[in-house]
Amino acid sequence: MSGLLIAAPASGSGKTTITLGLLRALRKKGVAVAPGKAGPDYIDPAFLAAAGGSACLNFDPWAMRHELISANSALHRAGDRMLVIEAMMGLFDGAADGSGTPADLAAFLGLSVVLVVDASRMSQSVAALVSGFANFRTDIRIAGVILNRVGSDRHETMLRRALEAVRIPVAAVIRADKGLTLPERHLGLVQAGEHAGLEDFIEHAAETLAKACDFGLLLRAAQQNIVRPSAANVARLMPFGQRIAVARDIAFAFCYEHMLLGWRRRGAEISFFSPLAGEAPAADADAIYLPGGYPELHAGKLAAATQFREGIKAAALRGARIYGECGGYMVLGEGLVDAAGAHHEMLGLLPVVTSYEKRQRHLGYRRVTPLAGSFFERPMTAHEFHYSTIVSEGEADRLFSATDALGADLGAAGLQRGNVAGSYMHLIDLAGDGA
Repeated sequence: MSGLLIAAPASGSGKTTITLGLLRALRKKGVAVAPGKAGPDYIDPAFLAAAGGSACLNFDPWAMRHELISANSALHRAGDRMLVIEAMMGLFDGAADGSGTPADLAAFLGLSVVLVVDASRMSQSVAALVSGFANFRTDIRIAGVILNRVGSDRHETMLRRALEAVRIPVAAVIRADKGLTLPERHLGLVQAGEHAGLEDFIEHAAETLAKACDFGLLLRAAQQNIVRPSAANVARLMPFGQRIAVARDIAFAFCYEHMLLGWRRRGAEISFFSPLAGEAPAADADAIYLPGGYPELHAGKLAAATQFREGIKAAALRGARIYGECGGYMVLGEGLVDAAGAHHEMLGLLPVVTSYEKRQRHLGYRRVTPLAGSFFERPMTAHEFHYSTIVSEGEADRLFSATDALGADLGAAGLQRGNVAGSYMHLIDLAGDGA
């Protein structure tokens, strides 16, 4: 296979913007690309998909089994596409137990690493930093460095001279540019679907990379991988219906593409609907999935979406399985309190009221085990990331028992009432060996 992992020493180094520019610039050079995101992020993939021209898959070295990563990487790059995966956090940063790092993913898939370094506040020290990252593990290879946010010609000269001693080539030098900054909010970047100037931003990033980058170096590095992933059929999260209607708009955007891929490979038919546009799920759907997102920013509009509300309630009455996670869980509840303290009536299918008024961060990998009566059957891995809190809960069956990445017991999570269930957990894969 051919592929690169675009990584950095730490979050905030600019690797998302660099990856967007690389994906679009490579496409313009006639290179077919397959965009990917390491880890559990559910915001960046939409940006990467826009730049790469196709769906972006997550490759999570903590939460995914080896065989799923292997199968999905082979399927994703069908047609000899070049796999370009953006790392999460720093190259050696992983879960609370220290495993599941981007470096682990690079080693498993045999990907050459391109290290994006924010050089705005350093000069000769760049050599020590890059040397340390290059020599920290012997099972990965840093093929080149992209020096980001460089201030001047003189600054560039100092950086290049310092790096000559560590014999790692400079793949690109990107000057500091306020036009290469994406807006953020509480869970990360403002969503791609809300960024009116996204196409112009990607084009600007691509033009910047096209002028600065040694594409010959990167393409050679991408071909130096020795791992040949298998596309063999593997066990996946089973679809909880044959015809699954999936909510999709800026309030329900946190849906993993690898999950939809797995459901389709298990024979499920998938349709989409937009609650914010007043749409109801397909009338023949026997399962409905409400992914996470930002319902707290659109609570009033969701409360007034009559067709959506009636469609979901009709589906519940006819016995369709309905599952909401994180934001979807909040919408299945009785009420949602927004940042201003206003209470909005939600679907009322689960006895829970959530609030975004007093924010508290909940973040981390989870292992969840379905409890008796759940329509999930096997232990799974998941990720939890939200700022909302539970105000009240009524009587209902608990959905999962949960532990964190260190194995600490988190108690019961989520609720189920008949054919309706939800939790704050973003499900990722069947529990297994991890990568």
